[in-house]
Amino acid sequence: MKRKKSVSDWIFVICNTIFMVAFVIITLYPVLNTLAISFNDGIDAVRGGIHLIPRKFTWQNYYTVLHKQNMITGAYITVLRTIIGTLLALVTNALLAFIVSRKRFLFKSQLSLFWVITMYVNGGLIPVFLLYKNLHLTGTFWVYVVPGAVSAFNMLVLRTYMIGLPDSLEESAQLDGAGYMTIFVKIISPLCKPVYATVALFVAVGQWNSWFDAMLYNRMSDKYTTLQYELMKLLSSVMQQSGSADSMRNSSNSITPASIRAAATIATMLPIVCLYPFLQRYFVTGLTIGGVKE
Repeated sequence: MKRKKSVSDWIFVICNTIFMVAFVIITLYPVLNTLAISFNDGIDAVRGGIHLIPRKFTWQNYYTVLHKQNMITGAYITVLRTIIGTLLALVTNALLAFIVSRKRFLFKSQLSLFWVITMYVNGGLIPVFLLYKNLHLTGTFWVYVVPGAVSAFNMLVLRTYMIGLPDSLEESAQLDGAGYMTIFVKIISPLCKPVYATVALFVAVGQWNSWFDAMLYNRMSDKYTTLQYELMKLLSSVMQQSGSADSMRNSSNSITPASIRAAATIATMLPIVCLYPFLQRYFVTGLTIGGVKE
């Protein structure tokens, strides 16, 4: 029988509901406010009072942002580096994690310790720059994806998940004549979809939001600029000219620094926001429960 809720239960449910609603409002309000300002006329937004709904709707802010110099090129390079960088990082880290997670691998403890040390110690900015220069990575697209192909943190996350998989799955496959590559592709990888999705999201967000490497290694080449780097330059110019709104207005007198900043922010964050729901469904555990009966 269903237990009747007591007064304390009802108090808990009400307080919990109020807290969660307030938390959602606090979390979403800055994003929705930025979205409203991005769709509002810039001069009208200077008056203030824009909260969740634009007072004077316009597309002019987005038109101005998307027609800025190098913005389309930056968007193309950013999408390309996100796709290639995520796939490359996922494949390399998964293969390394599979090797280190095998019990018969002789140097798994030593290699794991070595990778952990690299998470806390690095050569510094100048030695890294000189290394990339000597490897002819500077001034090229590959400086965005090759250095991040292997990540100690992502590899350890994958390795930890693979170690938790039942050994019986691998042993049964080996009895049927399967090699390590077959085991990795057909047995381990399908069971690692949740952790693959998690790592892919980590890498994709990092690649999409990265701008410092573009400024450091490809600053003189507009051919390999990125969307976030162009956004950084746009926001820097906005901050410098924020004291004089007239200097940022266009011929229609509807653009201001705040409206351009809001439109640029929404334009760059939208792809990741749209990608997240498709990966979220893989954030589950227990896929191997019931797969093996000990």
